[in-house]
This record gives sequence, C-alpha cells and structure tokens, in this order.
Amino acid sequence: MGNKPIEGRTTAETEGGVVVFHIGMRINAFHAVRSWWPVFMAMPRMLKELSRDRESGLLGYRILFSGARVVYVVQYWESQEKLLAYSAAPDKSHRPAWATFNRRIREGRGKVGFWHETFVVPAGAHEQVYVNMPPFGLGAATGVMPVGRRGERAADRLRAA
Repeated sequence: MGNKPIEGRTTAETEGGVVVFHIGMRINAFHAVRSWWPVFMAMPRMLKELSRDRESGLLGYRILFSGARVVYVVQYWESQEKLLAYSAAPDKSHRPAWATFNRRIREGRGKVGFWHETFVVPAGAHEQVYVNMPPFGLGAATGVMPVGRRGERAADRLRAA
C-alpha cells in the first residue's frame, strides 16, 4: 500500500489471531564490523525470501531504528506454527544465518547484542485504529477498512476481532 494518508478512521482488515514478532540487534562496538555486519545483512535476505513466499505466513513487517546502535524488525505472522516452521526449515535462509550469528557472537565477546520477542495474540485480544494515516503496522500488513465495520470504540473492536 502507498504512503498517502487515508482520511478518517480505519482499522486493520484482519480476522482471527495474529503473531507479532520483534527481532533486533544492538551494535555494542562499532569498530567490530566483522561481528555485527553479517547479522545486519542477514535480515534483509530473510525478509525478501519470506515476502516472495505467500505461503510463508509472514503478513508484513517494518524495519525500525532506535538511536544509532539498535535496529529491529516488527513482523506480523499468520500463526506461531508458520513462524516456528520458518525458523527451523533446513532449506530456508534462517538456519544458516542463525548458525553464522551464533559463531560470530561467541567470537565477538559482546560486541553485538541480539534479542527477539514473540506475542501470540488470539482473536478478540487485539484492535487497532489509524486516523488520517497511510496503512501502518498491522493495517499495512493486512490492509485497512473503515473503523465502523468493526466498531467505533476500542471495546467494540476488541469484542469483534
């Protein structure tokens, strides 16, 4: 979807639950490029691979920066099963990237940090509203619709999700 704001109030066009996955790295020593550069470059390859495979379960993502040291990705997934299947698939980019990262993090002795968080959000336990915004967040991943279709208040949307 484009960057043009949609006038008025919209909500994500999604049914059922969603998995929100945050993954990121922190550069603890900028001079240790050998420790953090491969980690930094692995994520775009994986996102490209996932985006090309409509059956992967990845609904969408956004890359974010927090200061000069931290880069992370917020991902939206259809299910935890599809997220875990990708992470363990021997024929996908994640497994070799993870092995390389583990080797480099041991060798790097704290020069790069890594984290991830997984949130499994069942139907009825999430809602969103976007006001005069282009599609964003879960709405960018699934598309948006007028907020009234799901309820005018957050409490209504939580029951209807």
